[in-house]
Amino acid sequence: MVSLAEKMAANIDASAFSKATELKKRLWFTVMALIVFRLGTFIPLPGIDPHILADIFARNANGILGMFNMFAGGALERMTIFALNIMPYISASIILQLGQSVVPSLAALKKEGEAGHRKITHYTKMLTVLITIIQGYGIAVGLEGMTGSAGLSAVINPGFVFKFTTIVSLVGGTMFIVWLGDQITSRGVGNGSSLIITVGIIANIPSALAKTFELGRVGSMSLFVMIMLFVMVLVLIYTIVFVERAQRKITIQYPKRQMGMRMMSAENSHLPLKINPTGVIPPIFASSLLLLPITIANFASENGPSWVQTLSQLLGHGQPLYLFLYAALIVFFAFFYTAVVFNPEETAENLKKHGGFIAGIRPGKNTGEYLDYVITRLTVLGAVYLVALCTLPEILISKLSVPFVLGGTTLLIVVQVTMDFVGQLQSHLIAYQYEGLIKKAALANRKRK
Repeated sequence: MVSLAEKMAANIDASAFSKATELKKRLWFTVMALIVFRLGTFIPLPGIDPHILADIFARNANGILGMFNMFAGGALERMTIFALNIMPYISASIILQLGQSVVPSLAALKKEGEAGHRKITHYTKMLTVLITIIQGYGIAVGLEGMTGSAGLSAVINPGFVFKFTTIVSLVGGTMFIVWLGDQITSRGVGNGSSLIITVGIIANIPSALAKTFELGRVGSMSLFVMIMLFVMVLVLIYTIVFVERAQRKITIQYPKRQMGMRMMSAENSHLPLKINPTGVIPPIFASSLLLLPITIANFASENGPSWVQTLSQLLGHGQPLYLFLYAALIVFFAFFYTAVVFNPEETAENLKKHGGFIAGIRPGKNTGEYLDYVITRLTVLGAVYLVALCTLPEILISKLSVPFVLGGTTLLIVVQVTMDFVGQLQSHLIAYQYEGLIKKAALANRKRK
């Protein structure tokens, strides 16, 4: 069945695409929604002097703020209503998922099916509002304390009104992005949240390339280093595609059995386990959790106490403390999210119910232990791969002052989301082609009769 699907996917032609009117509507909806998102990244917060803000951000562009500005598609640099992007929603999702492992009431909601899922989604959005209010207040206070090179404040009229309007604008912008991501997921193609983050990264690629070439033009970067940098990017893309497609296939055997009035012959199948089953989730979750304390530390370091300034420097991009925290969070979420998406005991029980077993392993508990053994070791490989991919290029980039968009984290997100998007697109096209074949077969049967 898999080989047939692969053959059909390879033979999809333009005629199949022209008949897929629903898919066209989904694609157009996705494109228009992403255009609306990009337009929102240029709507500034009220009460901020853009020239002084640009001067302040230029002094911190090589720090961690530059990285999160990349995730926001430049909205943080311009301090727009979409400055926080979808990061508060991701942080809320992390907290709720962690809570499901600790709080019995949340764990019970998870088992209620669709109704429980709707309640958890509602709680996640409420928590998103709370997190956005906290981050919005921190940004407002930080902006009031910021001054440009001429000593002028970035805020035109500091005070309660500015804080209130900033918080309301950021909450409204963030919740609109959450709603837009949900609409893309349900009415478009691909995962809305992932596509929004990816579009923000892709939007910064032209300016990042221009900055890189400018470094070469002024002599800050040699031609050899530039060539090696782009070779590194190509190697990273190849590595990402290779690892994300790699699978550990466990052979599942089904003995001869009777189903209803039919006798089914013995057959073999495969249980595919990816080396990196979590995809881009660990880096995104890790970046989201680091966003709040690092943003506050950077803003407070302008006129804050000495220990805050020291902490801000230690959490700078490419610094040991930042890299350690980033790597530790990636490893944690790699194991945590694998446990969320794959349950060895449940999988073993399902195999037992359908008569399947792994050669040399007894069904039931022993099968669950074996699957847990395999997935744990695959997760270790996946975690090491993610840490190396996301931290090693960051060290090199921080030393060379290269834009963040050429780093391992951003390449992983862009390549992984693109692969998922193309996979969903092919699934839609295959479904339409199957439908066309069924109609042709039914028509041929009618003519024979």
